[in-house]
Amino acid sequence: MIKFLDLQQINLQYQEEIEAKLLEVFRSGWYLMGSALSNFEKKLSQYTGAEHAIGVANGLDALRLILRAYIEMGFMKPGDEVIVPSNTYIASILAISDNGLLPILVEPDIDNYNIDISKIEEKITSKTKGILIVHLYGRVVFSEVLISLVTQYNLKIIEDNAQAIGAEWNDKKSGNLGDAAGFSFYPGKNLGALGDAGGITTNDKKLAQTIRALANYGSNQKYINIYKGLNSRLDEIQAAVLDVKLNYIDEENNKRREVAKQFIQGISNPKITLPEYPDKEKEHVWHLFVIRTNDRDKLQQYLTENGIQTLIHYPIPPHKQEAYKEWNELSFPISEKIHEEVLSLPISSIIKKEDIEKIISVLNGFE
Repeated sequence: MIKFLDLQQINLQYQEEIEAKLLEVFRSGWYLMGSALSNFEKKLSQYTGAEHAIGVANGLDALRLILRAYIEMGFMKPGDEVIVPSNTYIASILAISDNGLLPILVEPDIDNYNIDISKIEEKITSKTKGILIVHLYGRVVFSEVLISLVTQYNLKIIEDNAQAIGAEWNDKKSGNLGDAAGFSFYPGKNLGALGDAGGITTNDKKLAQTIRALANYGSNQKYINIYKGLNSRLDEIQAAVLDVKLNYIDEENNKRREVAKQFIQGISNPKITLPEYPDKEKEHVWHLFVIRTNDRDKLQQYLTENGIQTLIHYPIPPHKQEAYKEWNELSFPISEKIHEEVLSLPISSIIKKEDIEKIISVLNGFE
């Protein structure tokens, strides 16, 4: 069986370095808010180019904390609107509604699956305070048009960078394109921890200070609480692992690009719609390689029978989830089409040449 993602082998590449770091943390006797975290935050800041980086418990918390900080700073208030793609993992939307803000859904571009920037302006109202963009599947979404929109309407751009660390737009890294960005370091991500982990980057000093306090029970000084905060901290063990793996992220992303290129050049079955390989290849880090077909279930079964594991990202669009039943009657036909047709193929920095060739051959034999 060709695994969808062999996390064990990905992490074993760095076994000696990771084990040495873990032992260092274990022996230090300091397991939260210590030197491993500050080292990783410094490295993440340098890597993205953003002035501030903050480790938090997970990717959802990263987005929740950014929006909560904007509320505490008076830029947003409950009832305000935040524009977000209708084609995304539900966490992007949960972060908005969790803060009492209203998610305003915008359809994606069918060619790249990201929010269609040309459809944003028509959704802007007097209550709109921000645009939460999602670099879905690892492809960055940004443009001069987006920049002019947020300038014209005085909006914040928040990046959901859970899937796209290392992607670039105009020589700037994702996570340093908008006003703030949330990262997920869930184990299966391109930069993955050994458990839940997340981060935030920004160039806004006041925002960073507010987020740090909010994530630590609303406190920036022990036992003095200035906000009704929460507990969302990146522990020393996860920070140590990430500190090692961040050294290799560009190399791993380049390997993913090579795999994606081979898939796109090799898969020729007319029943399969391939993802777009961007003209500027650094715009995509291929967290996922997502194809589409009219008969997804049949294709997935066929691949399983041929020893190829696949996943669906994602089977149900957010507006059709029970959690947002107030939206269930809404129609977002492009998102619905995507969610009915997508299938994610195995892709990683360690996938074997013979496995790539087998996947291509089996897909070309699908009838």
